[in-house]
Amino acid sequence: MSFNYTGTGIALVTPFTANNEVDFDALGKLIDHVINGGVEYLVVLGTTGESATLSKEEKKSIYKFAVEANNKRVNMVAGIGGNNTAELLEAANNFDYNGYDAVLSVSPYYNKPNQNGIYEHYKAFANNSPLPVIIYNVPGRTGCNIIAETQLRLANDISNIVCTKEASGMFEQCMDVIKNKPANFKVVSGDDAITLPLIGAGMDGVISVIGNAYPRQFSDMVRAALANDYETARNLHYKVYELSKQIFAEGSPGGVKYILKKLGICGDAVRLPLYKISPALEQKLDALMAEV
Repeated sequence: MSFNYTGTGIALVTPFTANNEVDFDALGKLIDHVINGGVEYLVVLGTTGESATLSKEEKKSIYKFAVEANNKRVNMVAGIGGNNTAELLEAANNFDYNGYDAVLSVSPYYNKPNQNGIYEHYKAFANNSPLPVIIYNVPGRTGCNIIAETQLRLANDISNIVCTKEASGMFEQCMDVIKNKPANFKVVSGDDAITLPLIGAGMDGVISVIGNAYPRQFSDMVRAALANDYETARNLHYKVYELSKQIFAEGSPGGVKYILKKLGICGDAVRLPLYKISPALEQKLDALMAEV
């Protein structure tokens, strides 16, 4: 299945049971929900999937289950990242890539490497990955920004790095990457709330969190924007705009899991140190859902 990295990818949540175990039945239901909602691809075990609190065996089971549940309906991306380059290379060498089309790898977090360290980290990983690599820049979580020059250096120097997920929220940086990137290199949004203007600036799509709950509305918005139908895109954008902000008000993915619970798709359990959202935020999300 060919994959051009455009449109809407969904950063899937990992549902848990009341006993805090992975809820594979609910995960299958979620995968059906988003695929039937028209999204272009799935991202398994990104940040939204709470990968930081999953064991190696749980991750292995989730990667495999997601491939089977998808059953070749849409493209698939595996989230494989870390802040220990040697350990990441080992994980990549032992990964079962069957069923996946690309890898999303978050920038090294906590260590705060300089730009040369980030470049060499991605270079080493991309050279060891049998699949194309998507850079993931999310300085709000990692504590370290991948500046435009470094993203462009990676895009130009390493043929196996094909796309960047930009979640810095820095419009000028995003536009610098879009303006100066190689023609075949893709740039996608990592921020639901500003995806519409970023597509207007030249981005190719989004890897979304709110799309777990509202895949049809959000992917229709992205397709309309990519087709330059901005009147339709704006109308769809503002239907979920406030929700796409509020689901992050008390940490992610607690907010979107609450919405998914209300929609009857999965429970709202998260693993510590994450915690369920407050009753006050629940009421706010209830009111916003009623508007959608």
